[in-house]
Amino acid sequence: MILLLPAALAACDRQSPPKEQANAAISGEVATSSEEVKGIGTKDGTFDYRLDRSKAGTPAPDFAFLDPDGGKKTLKDFAGKPLIVNLWATWCAPCIAEMPTLDRIAATYGPKGLTVLTISQDNQGLKAAKPFFEKHPLPHLKGWADPENHLGFHYATGLLPTTVIYDAQGKEMVRVIGAMDWEGAEAKALIDAAIKS
Repeated sequence: MILLLPAALAACDRQSPPKEQANAAISGEVATSSEEVKGIGTKDGTFDYRLDRSKAGTPAPDFAFLDPDGGKKTLKDFAGKPLIVNLWATWCAPCIAEMPTLDRIAATYGPKGLTVLTISQDNQGLKAAKPFFEKHPLPHLKGWADPENHLGFHYATGLLPTTVIYDAQGKEMVRVIGAMDWEGAEAKALIDAAIKS
């Protein structure tokens, strides 16, 4: 039980979002800059996460989710490129804290073929994700949405953020459960391995 405490403190329990979830992205309760979220959801000012390689080699699921324009996509639509799938929510402070680092790696590694999908698990779908991205300076990320939480239930970590890295063949490499500094040495090693796949 004590071993689970750090993970619970560093990540949002996606099974029980706060009652105010419907209003979080609309009412302005979400922090408006990366400086305001610095250290939120982190342990001693550092990001807290764990790696899970138990599903390595598993093909990407084929659940449909919404693109920023409301169209339906699946992870197979991104086949042939390494892929980072980040599940997050507007009410999840650790999710928001890692967003600026995800944006910067999308800028750095996008030209090398890496795709970064930030897929909201908010029940309001694009109604929550779109205002968040309009309000926050994250130019290399887009507001994808999975309001039915198909991906979240499939990955079954019970925590947000959860990020899954896929190789270019659409096979899972690793899951990152909790918030990670995507510019850190361990993250760079994971990304480099995906790009070389």
